Amino acid sequence: MNYLSVCSGVEAASVAWHPLGWKAVGYAEIEPFPSAVLAHHYPTVPNLGDMTKYKEWNIGTDRLDLLVGGTPCQAFSVAGLRKGLDDPRGNLALVYCGLLDHYKPKWFVWENVPGVLSSNGGRDFGSFLGALAELGYGFAYRVLDAQYFGVAQRRRRVFVVGCLGDWESPAKVLFEREGLRRDTPPSREKKQEVTGVTAVSSGSDSQGRGRIGELVYAPDLAPCLETTCNDYSRADGFTMIVYETHPADSRVKPMGDVCQTVTSRWGTGGGNVPLVQAYSIREDAKANNFSATPLHVTPALQALRPSVQSHHAQTFVANPMAVRRLTPVECERLQGFPDGYTNIPWRGKEESPDAPRYKAMGNSMAVPVMRWIGKRIQKVEDGLL
Repeated sequence: MNYLSVCSGVEAASVAWHPLGWKAVGYAEIEPFPSAVLAHHYPTVPNLGDMTKYKEWNIGTDRLDLLVGGTPCQAFSVAGLRKGLDDPRGNLALVYCGLLDHYKPKWFVWENVPGVLSSNGGRDFGSFLGALAELGYGFAYRVLDAQYFGVAQRRRRVFVVGCLGDWESPAKVLFEREGLRRDTPPSREKKQEVTGVTAVSSGSDSQGRGRIGELVYAPDLAPCLETTCNDYSRADGFTMIVYETHPADSRVKPMGDVCQTVTSRWGTGGGNVPLVQAYSIREDAKANNFSATPLHVTPALQALRPSVQSHHAQTFVANPMAVRRLTPVECERLQGFPDGYTNIPWRGKEESPDAPRYKAMGNSMAVPVMRWIGKRIQKVEDGLL
């Protein structure tokens, strides 16, 4: 299947759909850093630039099976000014409709924040859906949360899937047949609240550094946290606890099993950036003994003393320099991208700075959600749904 991606970002769609054998015929991205990421990973796919100039593009209408894009969400976000379709960014949703009218692909996938459903009393979203119907597309829409698709991140987004002249196929894509019974169990069972951590391994690696024990506050977040331990060479292991921060009222609390939504502001030092705190583990202790209050953090975080259960009379000691933000690699994992996907040569240097990488991840779609949608479209195409 050939697809055109607009508002491409760093291309969650391509990462998700490459295993399906789908081919991108073009991207449309104007931001410098995401454009550089696209050029690095997909040098043979043209970046067509400004999507409002689609009538000037030369990609051939007979080559296009699907249009995908998440037009800018700021105009529809509950955190924004809520100007909706009166905002030039919101009007890119109507440019998206123009693309459908011009190229007439069989399928489309559109993504936005849940705030689009209530923007302008729902009239903005209604106008968008009305335009789709006028163009002859049947469609279905659903709010999907990335945490139910294999990543430890709460990320609720509206997905609209459409098919030219057919409303049943989009419904098959977004809604599982079992859901019609209305008695299916939740996708994610409620878990017992974690009150502590338990040490289950210790030792050292081949380089003589302390090996990390399998010690995390939130099991679902464990695979996302970077496990290098250069700063813990004398420790037999350590555990990492992730905290949710609210600078407006100085609230800090353990995050639980999943991370809050990755946002583009994380690269700017803005608020609500999760913090990770590491605790060293020492075998020679007689009882739990918390010491070395973390430095360079808010008083609210300094006051935290997590409840840790004793295990073989170990001591858990907070490393004074162990409080940090989530790294760009961890954000890539939370979005389902390969490690280092956004770490490209940038502006004459071999590696990228952190800030544009955070922003790129915050503006991206979650790869596993896009993969699920792509697989279900393929199943409809193959007559399996």
